[in-house]
Amino acid sequence: MSRERLATVLVAPHITEKTALAMQNSNQYAFKVRRDADKTEIKQAVELMFDVKVAAVQVVNEPGKTRRFGRITGRTQDWKKAYVSLVQGQSIDYEARAKA
Repeated sequence: MSRERLATVLVAPHITEKTALAMQNSNQYAFKVRRDADKTEIKQAVELMFDVKVAAVQVVNEPGKTRRFGRITGRTQDWKKAYVSLVQGQSIDYEARAKA
């Protein structure tokens, strides 16, 4: 896999109350990822970007929501979310990575 492709796989960290609990309790981190990315690409991208060892990856396809824009109904885009479990004793610090 090329480094350029792996650099574009992770779109953004997905931080909610549910994912914050998963970070504390089970050492899982959630990311918005490209819709055409698979589990092996996600694993390699996280290991490349954050210098950690990934134990497992679970992927969820999130459907877009129906929205209204005045009289016109529209739809937000579908997206993919990945839950990444890290090896025991490893963690990701988003704030340190953002400042670097």
